[in-house]
Amino acid sequence: MDNCRYSFTTRLILMRAAFACSAVLALCSLVSATRADAQRLPANVVPTHYKLTLRPDLKAVTFSGIEQIDVKIAQPANSITLNSAEIAFQSVVIDAGGALQTATVSLDPSKDQATFSFAQPVAAGPATLRIHYTGILNNQLRGFYLSKTARRNYAVTQFEATDARRAFPCFDEPAFKATFDVSLVIDSGDTAISNTAIASDRPGPGADKHTLTFGTTPKMSTYLLAFLVGDFKCSSGSQDGVAIRVCSTPDKVALTAYGVGIAKYVLHYYNTYFGIPYPLKKLDLIGLPDFEAGAMENFGAITYRETDLLIDPKTASVNAKENVGLVIAHEMAHQWFGDLVTMQWWDNIWLNEGFATWMENKPVAAMHPEWHVPQVVAVEEQGTLNLDALPTTRAIRAKAETPDEINEMFDGIAYGKASDVLLTVENYLGSETFRKGVQTYLKAHEYANATAEDFWGAQTRVSGKPVDKIMDSFISQQGEPILKFGEPAAGKVSAEQSRFFLDSNAKVDPAQKWTLPVCFKTPSGNPCSVLTPDHSSLAVPMSPVFFANAGGTGYYRSAYAPKQSAAIISKIETGLTPTERISFTGDEWAQVHSGAITVGDYLQLVAQLSKDPNNDVVSNALGGFITTYQQIAATPEERAGLAAWIDRTFTPVYLKLGPPTSTDDDNKRELRAALLQLIGTYGNSPTVITQASKIADQYFTNRASVDPNLAEAALAVAARNGDSALFDKLQLAYENGSDPQVQDGALRLLATFRDPKLEKRALDFAVSSKVRNQDSALQFAIALHDVDTRDQAWDYVKANWDKVHAQLTESLGGYLVSGTGSFCSASARDDVSSFFATHKVAAADVEVKHAIEHINGCITFRSQQEQNLKQWLSQQPQ
Repeated sequence: MDNCRYSFTTRLILMRAAFACSAVLALCSLVSATRADAQRLPANVVPTHYKLTLRPDLKAVTFSGIEQIDVKIAQPANSITLNSAEIAFQSVVIDAGGALQTATVSLDPSKDQATFSFAQPVAAGPATLRIHYTGILNNQLRGFYLSKTARRNYAVTQFEATDARRAFPCFDEPAFKATFDVSLVIDSGDTAISNTAIASDRPGPGADKHTLTFGTTPKMSTYLLAFLVGDFKCSSGSQDGVAIRVCSTPDKVALTAYGVGIAKYVLHYYNTYFGIPYPLKKLDLIGLPDFEAGAMENFGAITYRETDLLIDPKTASVNAKENVGLVIAHEMAHQWFGDLVTMQWWDNIWLNEGFATWMENKPVAAMHPEWHVPQVVAVEEQGTLNLDALPTTRAIRAKAETPDEINEMFDGIAYGKASDVLLTVENYLGSETFRKGVQTYLKAHEYANATAEDFWGAQTRVSGKPVDKIMDSFISQQGEPILKFGEPAAGKVSAEQSRFFLDSNAKVDPAQKWTLPVCFKTPSGNPCSVLTPDHSSLAVPMSPVFFANAGGTGYYRSAYAPKQSAAIISKIETGLTPTERISFTGDEWAQVHSGAITVGDYLQLVAQLSKDPNNDVVSNALGGFITTYQQIAATPEERAGLAAWIDRTFTPVYLKLGPPTSTDDDNKRELRAALLQLIGTYGNSPTVITQASKIADQYFTNRASVDPNLAEAALAVAARNGDSALFDKLQLAYENGSDPQVQDGALRLLATFRDPKLEKRALDFAVSSKVRNQDSALQFAIALHDVDTRDQAWDYVKANWDKVHAQLTESLGGYLVSGTGSFCSASARDDVSSFFATHKVAAADVEVKHAIEHINGCITFRSQQEQNLKQWLSQQPQ
């Protein structure tokens, strides 16, 4: 499942959030809360096969089900307990060796459990449960739920992590794998999609109905089952003997073809990489109008938000196409990592999400080298390191028992940190050795469950290196190391490690250490040494520049002595690769947080990188500037000084790029767009702001005539400075558009208008029936993250809480809570804390703690660096 990706326009808007808060990852950060009473099922009864017949009523928004579960009973039992939620039971019968008994059903809603009790003990051995029940097509985007367009209703599913129980009574834990036969009785004009291909299509029962029966699934967990009912239309293709379709509602089928091409390439790439062919005969990818997550890896029937699948490549930006490619690749990676081999329990969800996040980049990088995916990964790693530098970050493997605790595991740690740790180990072992370890792991656990120890044990055996110690070091403890290097001498360099915090007031436990590979940059290669808790020095090779994170893939912060840092900076453009420049810049920003260098020192580094031709390098460096503007600068005068510096430093670079031409490569297109938005948002250049307004006008006149990358940036600048006429155009584009990318971008921009009257309109619109509840919370998060709009947005939330709260789904309320972490005063902190103490948001208790941490960290950071900023600004040309 992908919870942490947003459209390109949304990510551009979130750039305004403080870099130290890692805005995008912080929005997804839902770490484990206090452990509640365990809700695990007894192990005495194990399912082997489900046979389901469901009859959804799309008008009445209900469904009925007839279910047969084949089970094995280990010891004689008077009762069987399984999971059930929002289910009404009509009858339950058990057949054990031909002896039938009717069960008495008792429910425990607090645990989502139903217990079937029998008058006589049921013998050990095989048995079959036969259940008749009814349920509701809910509007909470979970279980078997209702999705709508302006034209009709759809019945669709989302079961991860603990919501299959809302569609059918089941043993809803990942280790209870079974096979499934699914039949759907639906309207004669509709079709359905499930994990496997349609095996039969029969008329009836009843008039105007037909029954679709699907082939038996592979052995899999309940959360991977899917069934979708409506009038879906698809584009088709095939690869390596697998039928591939990308499907949507009929009005968007023209946007499905791009995904077919991506899926074909990715399938062949994975078949080759894993050495295990994709295990089904078909693969469907379906865009859904209402969908809480980014996408969901149901075995053979992957579901997506429309913005993460449906796209017009002729008018989409590079980043929009890249996003679709990566989300498709992420979910397809899950067909092996998660579906074929599944974690034993949710505490190891990183075995699904971390792997898929690490893996998604490989086929996309191979298919589109011009997108420079490794650099994108390096930038995202900086965000993850900042997220992991919070005091309340969690370990990758953490306890989770209740549904809320399990859902909170799907965060930036499970996705980002786990992926980055895998990249660290892969870089240490070498890509081919690591691939052999992956293949060994997958083949050993096909159609079964696995643990973290299973994975790192396979890698240790294959490589002969201490992968188990390295991975256990990162998986089992929270936080990240910072390595402080001395001056190299006689082939050695001292390396002191400790835990790094963004808030320099946080207490460091001197006993916390890691075992990790450190790779050094040399002209002839990048040799690695393993640093352990028992050692404080490393062998270091001779090199013109001492740089201790070759490739920029190591999951740690580096702190160099002033002489070393100066030497790196002097050769940063010629001596380091783009990914290394990204890593070094992130480490320098971390040093600003620790007080080792001043914010002025960092801004001088940004100025040195301003002419770097690489968009990812420049954009990453500018993250620290954005935080400076949003957090350190406390007065309008300080922000005005920063704006003048941006104009002097970057406007000439932007103007030198010139207007778009047909010969521009993707990097140049992205860099031009990034600089336009930077200057238009944080500078005061009338030339650039006027140009952005003209580009926005041209976009609305003839969308195809404007470079899509530049158009998105220009619209963001225009909206920030926009009037009611522009607001109306964007609102109409959202309400009446047919391209999800355009609709999503227009909606997000509404939250960025600085005119108070228009911001009020945007917030009113966010809680109206015209905005899907999957989108409402992010509108508030965007407004709350910006220094120019957050006060009004927060006042609105407090004054209109009932309307705002009604729009929050159970998993998305944390987005809004996260936005409040952008404040930077004690009074705001106390206000946020007291408000959420009495206005609860589901599954967001830890997000409240994170928000308070961010505010406290900002208070500390500003007190340490604001005077340095003033001094630096006073030295700049006026």
